[in-house]
Amino acid sequence: MRYILALISLLVTSNWVIAEPIKVDLELVIATDVSRSIDEDEARLQREGVAAALRSPYVLAAIRSGYHKKIAIAYIDYSSRDFNEIVVDWQIVKDKASADKFADALTNEPLTFGRRTSISDALKMAAEMIRKNNFTGTRLTIDVAGDGPNNHGRLVEDVRNEVMRQGITINGLPIINDNGGFGSRFHLPDLDKYYRGCVIGGAGAFLIVARDFPDFARAIRRKLIFEIAEAAPPKVQLLKIATSNGEPPSASGFVYQKGCDIGERMREQIWDDP
Repeated sequence: MRYILALISLLVTSNWVIAEPIKVDLELVIATDVSRSIDEDEARLQREGVAAALRSPYVLAAIRSGYHKKIAIAYIDYSSRDFNEIVVDWQIVKDKASADKFADALTNEPLTFGRRTSISDALKMAAEMIRKNNFTGTRLTIDVAGDGPNNHGRLVEDVRNEVMRQGITINGLPIINDNGGFGSRFHLPDLDKYYRGCVIGGAGAFLIVARDFPDFARAIRRKLIFEIAEAAPPKVQLLKIATSNGEPPSASGFVYQKGCDIGERMREQIWDDP
């Protein structure tokens, strides 16, 4: 008995006490594309755009409008399968000071670059981060930004459906980018439709298009306001949850006509290696 009492005393007086999950209005993972189609300036524009958005008084007002008046946010870079970097791990943002702290951490981290584009692996990692954190969010969201289709790892629609079943919403920010460089071989002029039919999903899912990388800051600021305030943007593409008979979810019946494996088929035409 005395051993049990000693153990209880140790737990109470030590740092071993398990902390209660912190309640927040939103758990958000922002995942940005750093594949070979993204150059250094474009990668920097993504980070600076997110940093500027978090510092925006409109975003801070949206945070203060929530029941808990705070959100938990993390930021990852993604590229090829198994190439995912946590740039800024989970932090609470609730006011200007905490927003500045996250933004400074984001812009001060070295840029990372990969090769191919595995949106599916980014979704898998982001969902795992949400499952394992110490927050209890009213809403769980992954925000995916990129300039091309999935072309590596598992099929994106399969992983999208798995993540949706965990109660996580996936929103999209497709960047319509054809800079004539390496990535132009994977350029999809209708990338917004690809994201709509193959990437986003979950309750109230939507996408906002960035016309190019300089437009990213505007798009992500607008997107964060809608996500944090839980307000539907105009002309939102809402997705239905997967049905019980196993049919894939659709955006009001929308199906991407070129097929969600378009990126994989484009890759096979260019490279022989897996």
